[in-house]
Amino acid sequence: MSEFMGRFSQPDRPQTPESPTPQLTPQALTHVTGSDVTAVEDLAKSYRAICDQLAKVIVGQQEVVEQVLTAMFCRGHALLVGVPGLAKTMLIKTISEVLSLQFKRVQFTPDLMPSDITGTDVLEEDKTTGKRAFRFVRGPLFTNMLLADEINRTPPKTQAALLEAMQEHRVTAGENTYDLPQPFFVLATQNPIEQEGTYPLPEAQLDRFMFMTVVRYPSAAEELQIMKQSSSLQPATLSRVLDGPTIEYLQEVVRRVPAADHVYEFARSLVRATRPGEAEAPPWLADLVQWGAGPRASIYLILAGKARAILHGRMHVTTQDIAQVAKPVLRHRITTTFSAEASGISTDKIIERLLSELSAANQQAA
Repeated sequence: MSEFMGRFSQPDRPQTPESPTPQLTPQALTHVTGSDVTAVEDLAKSYRAICDQLAKVIVGQQEVVEQVLTAMFCRGHALLVGVPGLAKTMLIKTISEVLSLQFKRVQFTPDLMPSDITGTDVLEEDKTTGKRAFRFVRGPLFTNMLLADEINRTPPKTQAALLEAMQEHRVTAGENTYDLPQPFFVLATQNPIEQEGTYPLPEAQLDRFMFMTVVRYPSAAEELQIMKQSSSLQPATLSRVLDGPTIEYLQEVVRRVPAADHVYEFARSLVRATRPGEAEAPPWLADLVQWGAGPRASIYLILAGKARAILHGRMHVTTQDIAQVAKPVLRHRITTTFSAEASGISTDKIIERLLSELSAANQQAA
């Protein structure tokens, strides 16, 4: 195992953009009618503006911000995993303000019922006519951005209430189906430490999340800045950069970004390499992985690569874009064996080695 662990290096962290904040208005972006190249430039500028606004409240966490925004521009959902006190809730709430989206938070608890999230039919009586009729009272799920706080603290029955909403963007109650507001995102949080009294998310639920984003501790310099900023009386003034219709438009732009065949093949080979028994899987994988990622991972790799490319101002996707989004897309879709867990080998380490071997194979083929 020492040889296995020694073959990895730390991945490059996205650099914080140094460009000045552009003067953008939601109306200006909403009515973009130029070419897709112009739209990509607009989204890249918007990304820099969003980062500058978030920096007024959130210190550091640039990688987390990029992953959350990437998922949102792909119409995906994100699961944020981190210990308490890392500003996960504040980050999501601040993003909703900067993007001018309706935001609601649900604290998941063991006694939370599905109707507490989706809504329920209430019997009402018309005082004038005396007639009774059912009226659907919408739950907090009817919003643009839903924060499912500590999602693993509620039973599977309540967790499953989110499945239809996350996949179909609608809610079925009784005989009626109700469409959710657009755009719609679920951003959930989970504490990786305390597991007593929790209900681990089943694979079907995890697979609905495009990204599993790990929120790490801040650096020493960032923690000092957090202390100073949090103990100040001066509140941050945020400016709205985008709005709902703009985000929907840019989501369409993401899907129109071209990707070369070799990029599709790179994403396909990476996903198939996570499955023991496949021809693309290396021999050592069977000892470490029980189940690999499914086809949805391949789709999300391409979409996330497209979104990352245009966030950085490019109209084409590279294999490096795929490699940068591989961990958040794949880490919750790979089930490790007992041998891997006993040896302390995480899914991130497995993904790193697969990327290293796949890149080396591509270089030799070239």
